[in-house]
Amino acid sequence: MRKLLIAVSLSGCLLTMPLFAAEKPVKATAQTVLDLYATASEAWDMLQQDKTAILVDVRDPVEIKFTGFASPTRIHVPWMIANPEGWSDKHSSWTMVKNPDFAEQISARLKDLGATRDTTIIMMCRSGSSRSAPAVNVLAEQGYSNVWTVVDGFEGGKLKEGKSKGVRASNGWRNSGLPWSYKVDPAVAWQPGK
Repeated sequence: MRKLLIAVSLSGCLLTMPLFAAEKPVKATAQTVLDLYATASEAWDMLQQDKTAILVDVRDPVEIKFTGFASPTRIHVPWMIANPEGWSDKHSSWTMVKNPDFAEQISARLKDLGATRDTTIIMMCRSGSSRSAPAVNVLAEQGYSNVWTVVDGFEGGKLKEGKSKGVRASNGWRNSGLPWSYKVDPAVAWQPGK
């Protein structure tokens, strides 16, 4: 009887925990005010179990063009945009600038899909740190309460050793065998001014 009571008590505790909680990312930049985190595989499971869940990609369109796009993505609004006039000698690349219309654009797209304040929304960037987490916070400020960040993002983490050391190929959406393509649905693709 005592074992049954303990089992029932423990099962009650487990039911109150988030179903798809992942460990918090180590980097402070990846933390969100809602404290909801999922791996790419867990996000896929969430999308399979909740047909109203919305996957949002917040990467720059150029990045998507060369790395691919998660097939079940329903919204694409970039958090940051490559600035072709902003070359950085320090990074040997172009700078990124914040999309000044992100809050309005994401809000409009969610409204178009009929999202409510408690709809499951899953935000994904390249690696799960500097773009999806602050995008979650914007939606939290707008009153959305069930917004998750994919902690390993689309490309995942960097390999620590071997010939491909430094390449993002250890986890993430693309490296977990989840559906993706280089083709982007035009109805989903972010198009400035539309």
